[in-house]
Order: sequence, then C-alpha cells, then structure tokens
Amino acid sequence: MAGLLLSRTEKVYIVNGIEEDFRSDGRSNYDYRPIELETNVVSHASGSARLRLANTDILVGVKTEVDIPKPETPGLGKIEFFVDCSANATPEFEGRGGEQLASRISNILQRAYHASQAFNLKQLCIFEGKQCWKLYVDILILECGGNLCDAVSLAVKAALFTTRIPFVKAALMDGGDVDLQLSDDPFDSKPLVVGTAPLLVTLCKIGNKFVVDPSAEEEFCSIVSVVIGVSGNPAHYATEKMDNVECKFTTIGMSGVGGLVPDTLKSAISQGIIAAKCLDSALGRSLLREKEDVCSYKRDSYGFLK
Repeated sequence: MAGLLLSRTEKVYIVNGIEEDFRSDGRSNYDYRPIELETNVVSHASGSARLRLANTDILVGVKTEVDIPKPETPGLGKIEFFVDCSANATPEFEGRGGEQLASRISNILQRAYHASQAFNLKQLCIFEGKQCWKLYVDILILECGGNLCDAVSLAVKAALFTTRIPFVKAALMDGGDVDLQLSDDPFDSKPLVVGTAPLLVTLCKIGNKFVVDPSAEEEFCSIVSVVIGVSGNPAHYATEKMDNVECKFTTIGMSGVGGLVPDTLKSAISQGIIAAKCLDSALGRSLLREKEDVCSYKRDSYGFLK
C-alpha cells in the first residue's frame, strides 16, 4: 500500500518473525484474524452481507434482473461483479487511485465464478435461449486493512447465500416473445444454491515463507502475492446430510515484483486449498446457524384479511 510507511527495523521485525512462524500480532503463518459477518443489511437488495476482517470492512449487495442469455450459453444465467473503493478506505484510494485494484478484484472474481466446477449458472435459467436471471453483485470497500480479495470473496458468497429469486408465476408466449409474470410477494421466492461458489485465498511471500490473511504491514513487506480461487463444498451449506465434494482449484492471479519457481508455486497452491477448505467450512456453519435463527421467525398476518 502506497500510503503506508514502515521503518527498516519494522520490516526486519516482521520478516524475521514470519521466518520463525510467529507474526507481529501473535498469529502463526496460516492463521486468520477474527472475522465478523452480518447478512441482510441492505433492505432493498435481493441479498446482502457486510464482513469485517480486522480493519478490512466490505459491504456487498446483490440485485436480480431478467435478461437474455448469451447465444453461446443459452441454458446459463449471468453474473457480474462491480467493485467500488471508497475514498475513505485508505488515502491510496483518493481520486482514481482505487480503480486499478477494483478492476483486478472484479476480474479475478469473474474468472473464479465462471469456472466449470464453480458457481452453477444453470439455476439462473428461466427459458433456455429466451430469458434468464442476471445477478449484479455490487461490492463496496469501506475500509482497507489488508487481504481484500479473501474478505471480498467471503462477503460475496454470504450475500449470494441470502439472495432469493422470485418464482415465475406464469409465462405467456406473444409472437415468440416471452412475457413473464413474477410474484410480488417477497416470501414467494427461492434461494440460490451457492455451495460450490468459490472463495479466494491470498498467500503473500515474505522472506522465504508464505502467509495467509496478510495485514497491511505484511503486504508492504511482500515481494509477490498469489491469489487462488477454490470451489466450495455444498455439504457445508446443506441443512440435510450429504456427501462431501472435493474442493477444486478454479483460478489464479499473481501480483508483485517477485517471481516463483514451479515447486514453490505448487506448494503455495496446496496451502491455499487447505486454507480455503477451512474458511468454507467455517462460513457454512455461520450462515446455517443464522438461517436457523431467521427461519424461527414466522410471517404474521395483519388486518381483517387473514
């Protein structure tokens, strides 16, 4: 981060601590900082979530819209990601400073979610070749405290978990065009199946070691970072018992001035997959626990029409 200043002594302290598997905040090299997650925070969105990872604060909202599928994929829906970096998040984002980072994050999310073994876009199809649902995922970075990619991917998956798509009441064919009638009742909808949706894991190489969930100070000391996308396990998001599905590698991105030899890159990918499995399991448990609390609420009827 350009706005961060570290003395030579601080850098040496961080690098030497990581070599001994003891980071400046007391974590080991593969520990994450505390994560706070809140869902359904935007009332006018189809789904939303706010996630705080230490000093990193992310807000995600999902909107649904009926669209026409692409000719090459008539049976699939669409999903698009838009990232906005608040100027108050860090001095680096003032003016147009955050545009490059926002483009990088949205591109890697787009690649991760369009992998064949990741998010199932078939569930967004209404009429093959005619109509489909299009998801607009708006991501706002409120505060930047390091490890943006991981935090964004967690918040996006949580927001998609809470997203509900209206049922199609009727469809009329008028001259070959499809006229849809959607329910106005917010309870007359279905949730998305997001178990296989990918998570991003960032591994920063500092010295000769890799660390997950780097702080802003650790990112400043890193010579190269690797971001990998890993598909999720649907069993972690199912209310009924089901067989575990193997998590698969979906995408990769690198940044920084350094490079990696093939063996080091393979080791980083393996460590990232292990971290993604742990994150996915923890996220699934948290979302299911919150879903149970919400399901205990029953819709009340008011007035004389009961």
